[in-house]
Formats: sequence, C-alpha cells, structure tokens
Amino acid sequence: MRGAVKIHPFADDPGAWASMPHWWLGNESDPPHLWRRVKLAKCREHSGVLVASIEDWSDRTAAEQVRGVLVGAPRCALPATRKDEYYWADLIGLEVVNLRDQSLGKVLGLIETPANDVLRVGDGESTEQLLPFVAAVVLDVDLSAQRVRVDWEADW
Repeated sequence: MRGAVKIHPFADDPGAWASMPHWWLGNESDPPHLWRRVKLAKCREHSGVLVASIEDWSDRTAAEQVRGVLVGAPRCALPATRKDEYYWADLIGLEVVNLRDQSLGKVLGLIETPANDVLRVGDGESTEQLLPFVAAVVLDVDLSAQRVRVDWEADW
C-alpha cells in the first residue's frame, strides 16, 4: 500500500538481495545500460518472497509501474562466492570432461530441482545429458581452466 513491492527471487539465498543497497530494474530484452538503478529502503523475507520498499516510492502507483520487471545487479555488486560455490553464469559454457579425459560437451544451462541442481551438458545440437551437480559426480570446477571434471561416462 505504501509503495512496497513483492519480489519472487530466483536465487538460493534471497536474503543476500535484502542486504544490497541498490537494485537494477529492467526487462530481459533490455541492454544493461537501460536498466534503472534504484535505492533499496528496506527489504524482508516473507513466505518465500521478498517484500521491498524502494526509496522515493511512497505509494501504490509508483510500485505498480514496475510490475513484471526483473530485478538484477551487475556482477561487481554481487557477494563473493565461498569455496565450492559458483554463480550459474560462471558455469555455463565450461567444458565438461570425465575421468578418462573424454569431453562430454559444454555446460548449456542448469536446472534447479528440489533434490539438487542439474547440469545440462551437450554440444547444443545433439542430445544433451543431465548430470546431478553433487560432489559424487562433479569432482572439480576449475574456472580458470574453463573446465568441469566429472565422474560420468559418455554413454550414460
């Protein structure tokens, strides 16, 4: 009622967004320079969503202007990852090799499931493989070498 907005987070740690001083609002099709920077006045988690107040938005009309837009942040504004944590964007495009040094393809994307995240691996043209992103399968992620080493056979 006072300009607060509900945000449906696509993140494993929505609370991290609440601690950011600024958010960027835009549409997926917009180039980054068209996204609008806003100052976060306050934010809290409630029933799986974030309820946020943006500075200078004092009424419902202001908040309704952003219905359906995405909330984002430039990479430099995101918190650093801890050991063995990765942003999905960092994994996409990495080469996936097994213990026999056979290339299984590249990480095409990820799927979030209740049990664990899943790597979509392939060449982008033929059949892709789905590999669980768990320690028993993903043995090493080397961002500098652009490689993921897995315990997975090419014909599985």
